[in-house]
Amino acid sequence: MQNLILIGFMGAGKTSVGKYLAHKTGMTFVDTDERIVAEQGMEIAAIFEKYGEPYFRDLETDLLERMQTDTENSVISVGGGMPVRERNRELLRSLGCVVWLLASKATILGRVSGDGTRPMLSGGDLEARVERLMREREALYRDAAHLMIQTDGLNIAEAADTVLREARKFRY
Repeated sequence: MQNLILIGFMGAGKTSVGKYLAHKTGMTFVDTDERIVAEQGMEIAAIFEKYGEPYFRDLETDLLERMQTDTENSVISVGGGMPVRERNRELLRSLGCVVWLLASKATILGRVSGDGTRPMLSGGDLEARVERLMREREALYRDAAHLMIQTDGLNIAEAADTVLREARKFRY
C-alpha cells in the first residue's frame, strides 16, 4: 500500500488513529509536526511565537516537497493547518491517499480543551475559535481529501479499521 495521509482539524484523531494504523499494517508512522519540531529544535508554539504562522507554513511546504521522494509505505499525520495552502493540498494528494478525519465541534472541544500546545487555539473564546477555524478549513479539507471518515462515536480501533477499509477501495 502507498502512503495514507490523515488530515483534519486538531483533535480529530489523526495522530492516535495514525499510530494505530501504522502498527496494525506494519507501515511507518510519520507525524509532520514532530518532524518539524525535530528539525527546528523548538516546539511549534515557539516557532509561531518567534517567526509567525507564514514561516511555519513554509516549513510545512518544504517538508511535503521533501517527502515526495523520501517517504513511502507510511501513515502520515499532518498538522491541522497544513492543507490551508493550495500547494500543500496538491503535494498531499500526490503523496498518497488523503483521508479527512472529520469530527463535530463538540467532539473537538472535548479533545482539545486544556491543551496549551496548540497555538491556533490560544487566547480568547476557545469554542468561537474552534468554530471559526473549522468553518474556514472545511472546504480546504474537502479539496485535499480523497476520502472522508467521520470519527464521532468511534474509538481509535474502529476509526482505523474504517480508514483501512475505505482506503483499500480507493485506487490512487
